[in-house]
Amino acid sequence: MTAAPIRVLIADDHAIVRNGLVRMVELTDGMEVIAEAGTGLEAVTLFRQHQPDVALMDLRMPEMNGVEAIVAIRQEFPNAQIAILTTYDTDEDIFRGLQAGAKGYLLKDTKMSELLDAIRTLHTGHRYIPPAVGAKLAERMSQPQLSDRELEVLRLMSAGKTNPEMCNDLCISESTIKFHINNIFTKLGVSDRTQAVVIAIKRGITNL
Repeated sequence: MTAAPIRVLIADDHAIVRNGLVRMVELTDGMEVIAEAGTGLEAVTLFRQHQPDVALMDLRMPEMNGVEAIVAIRQEFPNAQIAILTTYDTDEDIFRGLQAGAKGYLLKDTKMSELLDAIRTLHTGHRYIPPAVGAKLAERMSQPQLSDRELEVLRLMSAGKTNPEMCNDLCISESTIKFHINNIFTKLGVSDRTQAVVIAIKRGITNL
């Protein structure tokens, strides 16, 4: 008896990319695309409706980003097999995606054969983390972790906000802002705002 095909959901807000992925999977023996999503919210809805064997999830999507969609799906379906497929390879993106519950992490310039292998691997219940991604994840795990408040302050710093403006935005005192900034400098190993912002951008913590 022929084995049932691997049922795949593809979520990507770029129609050309999504259509290319759909065609690639559909032309592969033993796989079929059962749903396509253009937003994170749509991905959650379609996952609930079709419950695919494997989902490929972009990180940057409207309405709900990929990490938020993964969290929502995994809350309802703890055994969901989801691989992030993205153009972003910063250590913060990798960390957040896998922390959310993704079982694989692939870049969009990945060879077709590797992407198909990843789908098959996830379908068996195993993770698919390429060595380069694993190395970045290990580096990220070894670094001191910024608190949620410190991340908020760092993003406001990256947007060029002054201390008084951050106090107003976050409804906290200037002494508290300075305390968080000092912690950020210590954890990132920097001595000024410019260096902190550069590292934040490199790691994918924030974008200009």
